[in-house]
Amino acid sequence: MTTLTLDILRLGSKGDGVAEGPNGPIFVPRAIPGDRVSVDLAYGEPEIVEIETASPHRIAPICPLFGTCGGCLMQEADEETYSTWKRGLVIEAMAPLKAGDRVAPLIAAHGDGRRRVTFHARRTDSGVELGFMRARSHDLIPVAHCPLLTDGLKRAAEIALPLATRLASSGKPIDVGVTESLGGLDVDLRGYGAVSAQLRRTLANDAEHYDLARLSVHGDVIVERRRAEIMIGRARVALPPGGFLQATQKGEEVLAELVTQALQKSTKVADLFSGIGTFALRIAETASVHAVESNAPAVAALQRAIRETQGLKPMSVETRDLFRRPLTGLDLSAFDAIVLDPPRAGAEAQIRVIATSNIPRVVSVSCHLGTFVRDAELLVRGGYRLVSVTPVDQFRHSSHVELVGVFERPALSVKRPRKLLG
Repeated sequence: MTTLTLDILRLGSKGDGVAEGPNGPIFVPRAIPGDRVSVDLAYGEPEIVEIETASPHRIAPICPLFGTCGGCLMQEADEETYSTWKRGLVIEAMAPLKAGDRVAPLIAAHGDGRRRVTFHARRTDSGVELGFMRARSHDLIPVAHCPLLTDGLKRAAEIALPLATRLASSGKPIDVGVTESLGGLDVDLRGYGAVSAQLRRTLANDAEHYDLARLSVHGDVIVERRRAEIMIGRARVALPPGGFLQATQKGEEVLAELVTQALQKSTKVADLFSGIGTFALRIAETASVHAVESNAPAVAALQRAIRETQGLKPMSVETRDLFRRPLTGLDLSAFDAIVLDPPRAGAEAQIRVIATSNIPRVVSVSCHLGTFVRDAELLVRGGYRLVSVTPVDQFRHSSHVELVGVFERPALSVKRPRKLLG
C-alpha cells in the first residue's frame, strides 16, 4: 500500500476533493474541503484509507449506497459547501464571457424529488438484476429504492423488475423508464424488439395488476388505462410514451418562472425546441406564441393541449428540425422575443441566425454548461448583452446544473437592413 496524507483544499468539477500533491493536484473521491485524509495511491485513483481529521462541513450521506451507486457525486458536504461548489461551476464556465458577476445565486429545485427514473435490467446466471450503474463501472448495483425519487415512485423498482423479467428472455439489456403522472405510473420498456400478441396480453395483465396508468414498449402503447398527464400552467398535457419531461416538478416550475419573468414585456414569442409546451403553454397566458419542435409525438401532445385549454393567447405549432433547418431571419422578424431550450448539443445553427437578427430579447435555457457558453459567445459577438445567468439545481447531489440566460440587444446595436441594389 502506498499512502499519503493530504489536506483537501477545494472541490473539483466532478465533486472530488482536491489536494496539492508533490507532483500537482490530486483528486480524491468523497473528500471535501477541510478534510485531512490518508489515501492509498497504489491503484492510480486515490482511495481514502482514513479520515484523520474530518471537515466541519462534512455530513452523513442520505443514502446507504452512496459511493457505490454511480448516481450521486456528492452527499457528504453541507448545504453551504455544496451550493458554493455548484454555483462555482457556473462562474468558472462563464470565464470566456467575463460574466462571473452576472451569475445569480443557485436556486434549489429538487422539491419533492425526481418524478421520473430509468432502471437498467440485465439477465445474469442467478436471474434478472435491476438497478443503477455502479460508480465508475458498467456493472449494475441492485436498488430497491432511491431517496431522491418522489413518494409516488416508491414502488417503481418493485414494479420494474417483474416487467423487465418479461422481456429478459431476449438476452438484451432492458431499460425501464417510470414516470409519475396525474393518472398514475407511466412505464416505458426499452431494448426489446417487436412484441408478440401473447406478450402484449401478458403485459396488459401486468399493467392491470400493478394499477399502471400506461404501459408501452419503445413508445408502442400496450395499454392505456388512464391518461398519463401533467399540469403545465392551466393546461393538462398528455405525455407522449417515453417522452422528455423535466426531472422534477419544482425544477420545471422554477425554470418556467424565470422564463416568464424575463418575457413580461413581450407580446409575440417564438419558443424553439418547445417539447410538449413546458414554456409555451405558460407564456401563452400573456403573449402569443409560435412553438417549434421536431419530435412529432411532442408536437401532437402540445396541439391537443392547446385545443383543450381555454383562455390562452393565440398559439401555433410547427414541426421542424432546427438543427438542419433553423428559422431564417425573415421567420424571426415576426417576434419580439425568443426562448430556446435545446438538448445537450445546444442550438448552434439557430443561434448563428439569431445573432444576426434584431430580436430585442433572447432567453436561453440549457442543461449543458459547455454548449450554453458556446452559444452565448455567438450571441455576444453578434451584439447581444448577457444580462444574467441563473443556475437551477434540479439534479441534487450531481454536477448537473440547469441554466437560464437572458440576453438583450441594446438599441444602439440594432442591425439595419442593407439596401438592395437594383
